[in-house]
Amino acid sequence: MSQNVIVLIGRILLSIIFITSGFGKLTDPSATAGMITGAGWPAATALAYLAGLFELVAGLAILVGFQTRIASYLLAAFCVVTAFVFHSGAINVPDFPPAANGLLTVFNQIMMMKNITIAGAFLVLAGFGPGALALDARTGNTVAA
Repeated sequence: MSQNVIVLIGRILLSIIFITSGFGKLTDPSATAGMITGAGWPAATALAYLAGLFELVAGLAILVGFQTRIASYLLAAFCVVTAFVFHSGAINVPDFPPAANGLLTVFNQIMMMKNITIAGAFLVLAGFGPGALALDARTGNTVAA
């Protein structure tokens, strides 16, 4: 399999989570708004919509390989910020059994590591480019600066 096909498959796999998550936030922002409120940030519903729009647009950019380096850097930063703001620390839901809160904390730690790992993948994509099977290839935007 050619390197360009492998990079295309990688872009598809990286984009899926952001396209689906962004669409979900735009159609029902309530869960995300709840997390934002829980983190103590203002204007939670507006931020949930903005996050959804960002994820959808940036995910589509990665999918088709348009402005890939810019989208990759932005998504890497987004992943790191969301990892530390929303997925670090213990979970303690009142009236939940300690074992359930422990399990939720483990899941939260996994989500944090997932976000950090995805950020790394986006940095690799930003550094090496989207490959020849991308819209950027038509404009010459495939080589790292």
